[in-house]
Amino acid sequence: MLRRTVVLECYANRVAREALRDIVEPLKTMVGEMAEYALEHNASQKTLHRVFYERYRKQYPWMPTRVIKGAYRDAVRRAKSFRERLKKGRAYTRKPKVRRITIVYSDNQDWKIENGSLKIRTRRGWVELKYGNNKQLHRYLYGGWIPASELKLKADGGRRVLAYITFVKVYAVFCDKKNVIAVDVNENNITIAVFRNGVLVEVIRIETGLGRIVIAYAVRRKRISRGKSTKTREVKKKLKMLREGDRKKDILYKVVNFIEELAKENNAVVVIGDISGDDKERMEKNKGRKLKHRIHQWSIATLIKLLEDRPIHVVRISERGSSSVDPFTRKRIEGYSPLVICTAVRGANGRFKVVKVVLRVAYVDGRIVERDVVGAINIGLKYLSSDGSPVALGSTGPMRCG
Repeated sequence: MLRRTVVLECYANRVAREALRDIVEPLKTMVGEMAEYALEHNASQKTLHRVFYERYRKQYPWMPTRVIKGAYRDAVRRAKSFRERLKKGRAYTRKPKVRRITIVYSDNQDWKIENGSLKIRTRRGWVELKYGNNKQLHRYLYGGWIPASELKLKADGGRRVLAYITFVKVYAVFCDKKNVIAVDVNENNITIAVFRNGVLVEVIRIETGLGRIVIAYAVRRKRISRGKSTKTREVKKKLKMLREGDRKKDILYKVVNFIEELAKENNAVVVIGDISGDDKERMEKNKGRKLKHRIHQWSIATLIKLLEDRPIHVVRISERGSSSVDPFTRKRIEGYSPLVICTAVRGANGRFKVVKVVLRVAYVDGRIVERDVVGAINIGLKYLSSDGSPVALGSTGPMRCG
């Protein structure tokens, strides 16, 4: 299932603003009370409904029933988030504080898009939120996508209201489980191992340079803000002009397109090595500020999200220990040594540029193995081993680099 969310900028007239104000103020009180109760009693949405629903129906009879039910979900999410921050020592209050509120209509019976406006049901009847031309909204409305049942509204009390509308499209993915595209994401490269019928046939290494981009932009930001406050207009303007996020997204989109085409060509499952937030925190522990920043900027979560939004079958597998065992002999690899390869690449403007590729190699039974290649192969074998006995075939030829 594909999911896309459209942020729609709407404008409310006086009647609509008053109707939304009737909902926002009581909703803040309700979410605060329920979040505090859910934190103290570890309550679920079902428990919150049993404890609070009747009281809120009597206290706020004009409040739409489904808005109250949407508040259950918001309160449980806030309590869970606060509990996690409390465990990590990052909570600075005793209980969750509700500063901003989102109105959640959990059922599309209470809202609809009609005649160029978003209509919502309130105590004053149906009110209209006007919006301008939105190409993205029209593409999903008339492109075979189905609006999800949930609608989120953010109102600041003025005329401007932000509406978050999610569209879904259901599709069927057919693939051979023995055909695997194993993906190992690293700081400066993405290594892909291709299995057909459970047999390793190809290894592809794509040099992304994302780690070098992170370091370069960190140096730029430090140079721009040196001796100045980041709150001044001049520094803000210069920092805003940096295009780190755009460059990283451009590279990731190209990699995702390549992996998608490879998966469709081989009718394969995409298996990607995943690192959880706890693993990241463990890696950042007792590290320097610069290394913490590089680990935090690791783009593995973004890449997984982009892949899961494509019409391919994606499986996450923990990559812990994937580079410490030789996939061909199953012997433990004690350590790797750096190997730098320099090559000249001709750009689109005709100029040549020297590119350095840093490899981490080890010797195992007279065979040279590379760390990222070993990781990608082991990720694929870990998936295949749950469905039979795979065979990994070594190759004496060079691997592809992109």
